[in-house]
Amino acid sequence: MFSIKTYIVLMAVIFLMIHSNNEQAEIEGYEIVSRNEKVNITLYAKKINGLFMDFKINFKGRIYLKPFWISETNPTYAPQIIYKDINKDQNPELLIILTKGYGTGLLWEDVYVFETMNNRFNLSEEIVDNPLAIIHKNVKTKINAEKAEVIVGDKKCTVDITPLEIKLENIFDDISFGSIIDYEVRNNQLTVSVAGQISPASFAGSIIIVYEHRDKMYQAKSVEFIPYK
Repeated sequence: MFSIKTYIVLMAVIFLMIHSNNEQAEIEGYEIVSRNEKVNITLYAKKINGLFMDFKINFKGRIYLKPFWISETNPTYAPQIIYKDINKDQNPELLIILTKGYGTGLLWEDVYVFETMNNRFNLSEEIVDNPLAIIHKNVKTKINAEKAEVIVGDKKCTVDITPLEIKLENIFDDISFGSIIDYEVRNNQLTVSVAGQISPASFAGSIIIVYEHRDKMYQAKSVEFIPYK
């Protein structure tokens, strides 16, 4: 015969199993597009016209609606869930990276960052400064048939583009940014790489932006140009 103590333990285990299964259960009409089982975070979306739309976040059993998010459905570019402390407040932040476009010489990503409210079950979305706006304010460029120049603050980088053998009519009037926007977390810091394009098929290098949490949003901590070899 079971003792009362054993019975209580068994009932508690069954309850936890049911609770866990309910949290991971599929939502009718939605697909699971990404999941972090270690910390109980699941991302759901509907597939509409070849894209994932109308997202839902299951964050530790609580559902948050994100109806205007958009992402590609190609598994190679599946939504990323990152759960790390990126603002040094001793609590992990939730980051979700979505790919909204890709192709030859093209990668468009969006990032969304949430405070986890002292590691409880609530999410609070934070603003992330647009990388193209940061580049517009901090970067100047020049280009001609022989070289491309990128000036960030008081640092100037000159790239010899003659080895690329680009036809003169294909060289842009200025370096263009925005065809590749690639977010990641490096050393527990949110970073973004934005490629600098000098012709329809050629790139000179990338602007690397490292973010920091300042004035209740994520702003540029550093901006650096890295030329391609």
